[in-house]
Amino acid sequence: MNTSLLQERETPFYHYDLSLLQSTLDHLLAAARDLPNCHIHYAVKACATPAVLRTIAQAGLGADCVSGGEVRAAFAQGFPADKIVFAGVGKADWEIRLALEIGISCFNVESLPELENINAIAREMGKTARVAFRINPNVDAHTHAKITTGLNENKFGLAMDDMLPTIRHAWSLSHVEYVGLHFHIGSQITDMLPFVHLAERINTLQDQLEQAGITTASINVGGGLGVDYDHPDAHPIPDFEAYFDVFRRYLCLRPLQSLHFELGRSVVAQCGSLISRVLYVKQGHEKQFVIVDAGMTDLLRPALYGSRHQAVNLSAEGEKAEALYDIVGPICESSDVFLTDYRLPTTHRGDLIAFRTAGAYGEIMASQYNCRRLPGHLIEPADSNALAQ
Repeated sequence: MNTSLLQERETPFYHYDLSLLQSTLDHLLAAARDLPNCHIHYAVKACATPAVLRTIAQAGLGADCVSGGEVRAAFAQGFPADKIVFAGVGKADWEIRLALEIGISCFNVESLPELENINAIAREMGKTARVAFRINPNVDAHTHAKITTGLNENKFGLAMDDMLPTIRHAWSLSHVEYVGLHFHIGSQITDMLPFVHLAERINTLQDQLEQAGITTASINVGGGLGVDYDHPDAHPIPDFEAYFDVFRRYLCLRPLQSLHFELGRSVVAQCGSLISRVLYVKQGHEKQFVIVDAGMTDLLRPALYGSRHQAVNLSAEGEKAEALYDIVGPICESSDVFLTDYRLPTTHRGDLIAFRTAGAYGEIMASQYNCRRLPGHLIEPADSNALAQ
């Protein structure tokens, strides 16, 4: 990061390094190169900053969307309609109409009422909607409870016992076409074993489908690959090779069947940082606080999940002395805390603090609570050292 250029910007804002993003995309595509009939979709919910979306679209990835707004944003930034898939438990009528009008590749359907509504809207529009059914495989991702999605108690998807009758019901509808199965067990998964269990569960379900005489054109295994929040410089690019190797070794695809992935966090997390400025250093009786101008309105994950983003004092180059601080924001909530008992070089008012690994679920989750303005963003292009809006 060019600290002198960052100093000129009003904080807080997000800084995106498109060189690192491009390198991540290169590694991702290389790791999946030998998987037959493989399609990778970027999970737009991780980050929808236009320059980030354009870079990913230009790399040839599709888009995994969970709202009509995401469908519109992905299409506007260059993702072809036939590479857009649309998931989500609560698709509104206008969102379904938008997706059908654009001509997306597939709806990932999560309930019988949703299926019937898609069919009715498609009939009104004179179209046929391609649908895959999201099946809840009851696989424990062993991740944070709030980002686990593949257990029976989660709101997502259809129960495995409902798979066959739902597919048969889809056959009876005039304006939907069954094309595949969709799965997603959770996020920030760093142990490959849950993905092994997912692949094995899919194999069992595929056997059941074949015994029932049902042909499935596509299998979508979702995403969920985690990143290293503790050591972003040591591991700037996730272990895509190990991730794809799980499905290469354990998933039994049928001839001509397409395989789909939906990766978000692992693509963009490390390329983004939240840049903030120190407002005050407050000496308490038991704690020393660094109070920054960024807060939970700008980066919600620490307050929502208890997550930790490594902090760097960009203004303290060469400073040898260190101290323990609680790094907190200005929001009128006790949960507005980034880090506790965190060691930084001696820090002063006006210093720039960067919160690392913030490219995923950072800017996209920002709010205007306390009537705050939304954070801006600064793009570092892949082909120059200049910074651009």
